[in-house]
Amino acid sequence: GGHVIMLGPNCEEAATRALKSYPQGLQIGGGITASNAEKFLNDGASHVIVTSYIFNDGQIDFQRLEALSKKVGKGRLVLDISCRKKRIGSRLSDEYFVVTNKWQTFTDFELNKKNIEKLSEFCDEFLVHGVEVEGKKCGILEDLVQLLGEISPIPVTYAGGVRGIDDLNLVKELGKGRVDITVGSALDIFGGDLPYSEVVKWN
Repeated sequence: GGHVIMLGPNCEEAATRALKSYPQGLQIGGGITASNAEKFLNDGASHVIVTSYIFNDGQIDFQRLEALSKKVGKGRLVLDISCRKKRIGSRLSDEYFVVTNKWQTFTDFELNKKNIEKLSEFCDEFLVHGVEVEGKKCGILEDLVQLLGEISPIPVTYAGGVRGIDDLNLVKELGKGRVDITVGSALDIFGGDLPYSEVVKWN
């Protein structure tokens, strides 16, 4: 399977066609709210992926998250907690913070064991893009993968920076076998150099 993200307007029709072509095989995100989540599940999505909807003014809205989780079911909800390090003067923070609004807006939600365990009460899995390397095919964020493997009590998928099979093996090693990975722009089917067939064989 994989995930489909609706980036911008006029994507819904194409996304719906994809969901219906592979029922229960794809997750969908991008503009998901309590008012439209069930529609995409009925169209064939296995899960809905949510980020910005559950954050308000840089803080997580647990009331909204709980309501959404109850509406679609914990087992059909993926939380996208894609993250970046904050710039503090001339250096970057050691900690990762969730970013929203096309990854431009920092929240105050730090990726740590306590916060991740709390979120896990409401969802089936996490999707985490390493924003600084996403789409760049420049190598994975090793410290982030290691962190996810240490703190996530539920399935978690990392995305960002993959160049080849060596990176897939590195995620498996650093994540202690507890972190899955998604590959995008590196694949030959998306214009990259990594044969899709090799990734399937590796998996």
